[in-house]
Amino acid sequence: MKSVKPFPSFKNKNVLILGLGLLGRGVKDAIFFAEVGAKVTVTDLKTKEQLKDSLKLLQPYSNIQYTLGKHLESDILKSDLIIRNAGVPSTSPFLKLAYDKKISVDMDESLFAEYCPCPIIGITGTRGKSTTTTIIYTLLKNLYTKGQVYLAGNIQGEATLPLINVTKPNDLVVLELSSWQLQGFAVKKISPQIAVFTNIYEDHLNSYPNMATYINDKKNIYKFQKKTDYCVMSKDNTYTVKLANEVKSQLRWFSAKDLDKSWNLKILGNHNRENAAAALAVGNILKLPLNKMKEIIVEFPGLEHRLEFVKRMNDVAFINDTTSTTPIAGKKALESIQSPIILIAGGATKNLDQKPFAKAIAKNTKVVILLEGTATDELEKQIKLEGGADKISGRYNNFEEAIKHAYALSLPGDTILLSPGCASFGLFINEFDRGHQFKKIVNQLK
Repeated sequence: MKSVKPFPSFKNKNVLILGLGLLGRGVKDAIFFAEVGAKVTVTDLKTKEQLKDSLKLLQPYSNIQYTLGKHLESDILKSDLIIRNAGVPSTSPFLKLAYDKKISVDMDESLFAEYCPCPIIGITGTRGKSTTTTIIYTLLKNLYTKGQVYLAGNIQGEATLPLINVTKPNDLVVLELSSWQLQGFAVKKISPQIAVFTNIYEDHLNSYPNMATYINDKKNIYKFQKKTDYCVMSKDNTYTVKLANEVKSQLRWFSAKDLDKSWNLKILGNHNRENAAAALAVGNILKLPLNKMKEIIVEFPGLEHRLEFVKRMNDVAFINDTTSTTPIAGKKALESIQSPIILIAGGATKNLDQKPFAKAIAKNTKVVILLEGTATDELEKQIKLEGGADKISGRYNNFEEAIKHAYALSLPGDTILLSPGCASFGLFINEFDRGHQFKKIVNQLK
């Protein structure tokens, strides 16, 4: 059983939400502090117009004030507590000012974890976090009988901190954790009781100076575990195999091979068999019945925006894989589909090596249509170097025209796949916006 400290009172305290964001977590944090009687200030570099949907949800609270389109030193200096959004870089001069003045800086997930009365299952990795997290949550929701199960962390629209009001010692909390969210765990020197590490590939090198600093943040998932805790790691990934030597808790391996051939999953691709195997390993730690776990895993329908089947029209399938924001994700998507592929790819750079994706495009597609963005020149160059020049059919900065062009080129039995392998800045608000636009346009095709 965890030793539990009572959650501190923030009544009449000055709480600064540094970064409201567009995905709903900052909004829920602001509401949480407003409802416990804090004097809340919300600050974000985005404008009132850009944040209008988020701000609408905060209208009922008279104890929230706003600094938008900028951050002010005066907001930092008057704060008793700063809640840092994961999108605010650790190198921010405003955070440095807070640290220099000994003002408490926290993050939603790590503040919750410090006072959470029940065990936490935390999931990190470069790819497969959301799918693995959701399969684990689905297993526990159906099969865990000792208490309630909650899902939060890096899940769109879910803030973690409000769970402090409802969790009890016998419950379980399942948290998807990004590398940035894990920076908060490092500050507090805490790790989840069950840590799941799906894999590591090149990512976020537009934000991190190198792979070592990126991996360092990820390591916080197991770094502060006790000997009685568990760490679940991929046997199929070279990085996690190397890192396993550092684990001080009880190590459990998982591999796609853990699933018998008879497990015909609804979700496509070998990478999703790895994700399912990670969830199965957690179920085994918690002694859930295997036959029941198999039923749930085999029927798991997958998540929105991840190799998501949109529709079939004139025997052409449309698949939305917009969360493919790295070359490795694009490569895995191409390996998951057996029919001839017309790929829509390209976008903004994360300073990653495009070669593995370009090689897969040259080998595994019928046609590739490119979207304009800071990564697209390099991607096009690499596709040509891999012998795929004849596969390239145009570059577009109009998304609808790109999709219509793909459909015009398709034959019955083909798959039109949106799997950009690049980030979404530029033509879209974020990758989810890209996926929603794709589905909307596809559903309007004649």
